[in-house]
Amino acid sequence: MIIHLIAAARPNFMKIAPLYHALKKESWAAPVIVHTGQHYDLNMSDVFFKDFGLPQPDVHLNVGSGTHAEQTGHVMIAYEKVLMERRPDLVVVVGDVNSTAAATLAAVKLGVKVAHLEAGLRSFDRTMPEEINRLVTDALSDIVWTPSADGDENLLREGVDRKKIHRVGNIMIDSLVMMKKQIESADAFSALNIERGGFALVTLHRPSNVDSPEQLGRICDILHHIASRLFVVFPVHPRTLKNLEQEKRIESLRQNPRIILREPLGYVAFMNLVHNSRFLLTDSGGVQEETTFLGIPCLTLRPNTERPVTVTQGTNTLCTIGDVEQMVGDILSGKYKKGSVPDLWDGNTAQRIVKNIKNLFLST
Repeated sequence: MIIHLIAAARPNFMKIAPLYHALKKESWAAPVIVHTGQHYDLNMSDVFFKDFGLPQPDVHLNVGSGTHAEQTGHVMIAYEKVLMERRPDLVVVVGDVNSTAAATLAAVKLGVKVAHLEAGLRSFDRTMPEEINRLVTDALSDIVWTPSADGDENLLREGVDRKKIHRVGNIMIDSLVMMKKQIESADAFSALNIERGGFALVTLHRPSNVDSPEQLGRICDILHHIASRLFVVFPVHPRTLKNLEQEKRIESLRQNPRIILREPLGYVAFMNLVHNSRFLLTDSGGVQEETTFLGIPCLTLRPNTERPVTVTQGTNTLCTIGDVEQMVGDILSGKYKKGSVPDLWDGNTAQRIVKNIKNLFLST
């Protein structure tokens, strides 16, 4: 059974890795890695293959950067050719990037079955491009694998057939469990010469935060404020770096001895920092889940999240520029929610997916 695993951006790689390794052990499965090339910087993509012990992609579409329409169109055109050359039995798309929606569209129009891993997540904010990708992908997929109960509820409310919905758990946690030894033994934390729990880890890249000069300026002020209380480790996303340089904000950050700027990191190095941090300030999605699993406070600089279980049950808190300082103060004084780990976030999601595929496609 030929199964395409579509990878495009950083989070995709860590999601396909546990599933690839689980499928590779099955005699009936032939997993094929399709890298769309949506992220083409080495630290933004290829290093993730090395971290997770993945082989080089079987197919590389090399679509590169561009507008949302350009990326979506280029992936559809390039991937359609791949599908027509050798038709797979199943296409597995993950997450919510442009390549996810594009590969889904290309496959379903050719009658190829599609499964969406990490389905049902909703921010209910259609100004987010990712939300559009989630809606399109879930509506068209033949199989939707959800990480939590709220995903099931969202899909049912949108009219998705209950028979298509399979709650399998959180594949991100599989990656974390799979790489636990490597993460704990990595030297990313110790190499910075700072104490465990003596730094905040920051990741910011969303347009709503980094494309507005005013918002970006306020974020820089916040980082300086946090740095007055503990070290700040800030792996800078290419989009964020470009805007910091354009607005002439980067030098003040570099000159602050308690703000440590880094290029984007591979998974193992980054998670080593997460493990040893006091708290995270982020606008990312996946790290909200990882911090919930690890019991680390997370401040998400967004008005909403497509992962509400991390707020209602986990250690995540939504915040604004106006209340970050107060929340940081609360965390440093020990006043933060401890949270708990959601059901099926146990490191066995890939095995449940393999079982689900076998039941759906191979059972007689």
